Amino acid sequence: MTTIVPASTSQALSAALAAEGVGSLTVPTYDCFPDGETLAAVPAFDDDAAVIVGSTATNDAHIELLQLQDAVREAGATDITTVVPYLGYARQDTAFRAGQPVSVRAAARAISLETDRVVLVEPHEPAVADFFTVPTAAVDAAERLADPLSGLDDPLFLAPDEGAIALATTTRDAYGAGDVDFFEKERDYDTGEIELTPSDAHVADRDIVVVDDIIATGGTMSGAIEVLSAREAGRIYAVCVHPVLAEAALTKLSAAGVERVIGTDTLERAVSDVSVAPAVAAQLR
Repeated sequence: MTTIVPASTSQALSAALAAEGVGSLTVPTYDCFPDGETLAAVPAFDDDAAVIVGSTATNDAHIELLQLQDAVREAGATDITTVVPYLGYARQDTAFRAGQPVSVRAAARAISLETDRVVLVEPHEPAVADFFTVPTAAVDAAERLADPLSGLDDPLFLAPDEGAIALATTTRDAYGAGDVDFFEKERDYDTGEIELTPSDAHVADRDIVVVDDIIATGGTMSGAIEVLSAREAGRIYAVCVHPVLAEAALTKLSAAGVERVIGTDTLERAVSDVSVAPAVAAQLR
């Protein structure tokens, strides 16, 4: 038997994995001391195998995941799988100037120390799996984004840049109809500003599904939606695997004219209407 150990960031997904038959849930405790240090602990359990599930969207979440890994070893687990639905620092996969860290490499090495294998969900750059020092698998979850979509009128699945066109294509294929296209995007790494150049695809009166792996601050996605609204698109949906939605992201998207934002439970947000549990469970079986 396998014990599923949820981090505080991934309780809904852990429960969904239990429902998929991956294992039985245990109930960790999460404490915080007056000096700000945290303590994540697990009760005693009899299973040799443990699946720890924890997204690392914050620094505290990183520490909590490492503590849970150590705790299950202390509890007697001899076979540990660490599922990281959302890997923090995944976009810091290179040093842009001398003296900067490759932050995701540091995080990956730390996570690798107390686990036998790692499962990631739709990492921003698939190559980050190579930073882990244990066997690591990446799960594709974009097809899950099509589940809430229905009754679209002549849909166009649109990636905000060429790098996300595979996600848009997978989502379109799962929906079963529509075209695929992308915006051209240029980023100024000194200012952080992004310029979007519309494609030549016809959008007027069509329902548009803008697909990306992450919606962080909503700046890129809301810019794309503003362009689509100006070109008299029909209903516009913003869908993503990882709904970070930092700062005023939802407000930006609403102001730009989005009909609905859809995300998965890699991060537990109000828009997490889709679970990646079936895709993760298939990898764990």
